[in-house]
Amino acid sequence: MIGPEALDDLVAALKGRGFRVLGPTVRDGAIVYDDLESAGELPIGWTDRQEPGSYRLDRRDDEARFGYAVGPHSWKQFLFPARISFWQARRVDEGGFEVREPPPEGAPFAFIGVRSCELHGIAIQDRVFLEGRHVDRDYEARRRDAFLVAVNCFEPGGTCFCVSMGTGPKAEAGYDLALTEILDGEHRFLVQVGSERGAEVLRDLPRRDAETLDLQAAGAAVEGAAARMGRSLDTTDLRDLLARNLEHERWDEVASRCLTCGNCTMVCPTCFCTSIEDHTSLAGDEAERVRLWDSCYSVDHSYIHGGSVRPSGRSRYRQWLTHKFGTWHDQFGTSGCIGCGRCITWCPVGIDVTEELAAIRATEEVSDAND
Repeated sequence: MIGPEALDDLVAALKGRGFRVLGPTVRDGAIVYDDLESAGELPIGWTDRQEPGSYRLDRRDDEARFGYAVGPHSWKQFLFPARISFWQARRVDEGGFEVREPPPEGAPFAFIGVRSCELHGIAIQDRVFLEGRHVDRDYEARRRDAFLVAVNCFEPGGTCFCVSMGTGPKAEAGYDLALTEILDGEHRFLVQVGSERGAEVLRDLPRRDAETLDLQAAGAAVEGAAARMGRSLDTTDLRDLLARNLEHERWDEVASRCLTCGNCTMVCPTCFCTSIEDHTSLAGDEAERVRLWDSCYSVDHSYIHGGSVRPSGRSRYRQWLTHKFGTWHDQFGTSGCIGCGRCITWCPVGIDVTEELAAIRATEEVSDAND
């Protein structure tokens, strides 16, 4: 067990080992992930209120450090940045040229405050970028030595459905240390060790052994979060359900509301669509190739010779939803959704994936009952 003041020691211990420490902090009216100089920059006493198309911060009546769900950003922004340079080239004397690849990220990352759903999101991107035939070198360099401090949820958001997806609220694996915040009179954290590196860091912190009451309080906090999910989703046969309903009328209904803005893909911790751009200086003596986040909601993303494969909003929304919840299983062995609810919260028109999937299931059940 550690007290809240030990979080400063945690930050110092990680910095002392050469890590770039990142964690949640309040900025621009939201809880975002950014560099931390001390634990005093955590969102102390803040919580978030999330509903479809709605997000706001409210003050809590305690000094909780992690009393919120998730913000608009995910850890993807550090492991798989929105823009990276592949190479830069410039002309040199006598008509030659030289090519330079930017060096990998400097200090290894230490993430503080990784939710269980986000651990699953990182694991999904690990499968995409590290476990196939072709390893993404930039992702590998950023991910290789990352130190993960998980935080078990005790305050789910109004759009969370991690229980339905089997991804939370308790972190089960994939972390170096896991914290459970307890607020029952004595403010403290139960610490669980997930790696030898985690055990080494924990030895640097002021701590005491956990007692039975501590374990019971931590378990009750997590169980309470599981019972208060803002959303739920029946995932039974979901892949095949979508495959059977590619021409369902619901696609037209949601397309009438969808702006095809791509917000859901930008905030999603697992989406990985990209595009490549080549830039040349006006003088023609320098060039650069960059990779940028892209979205399947973009008409150009599915462009091939002769036009776009998915020209309508209906087809682009269907592609995103059926891939995320359906064909992702064929590619990577799991769903592409972790149940964090970001796509619901940050959709400008409040489209709710759990509602859309339930509507498709409901009409099929009615049809079966009438047969």
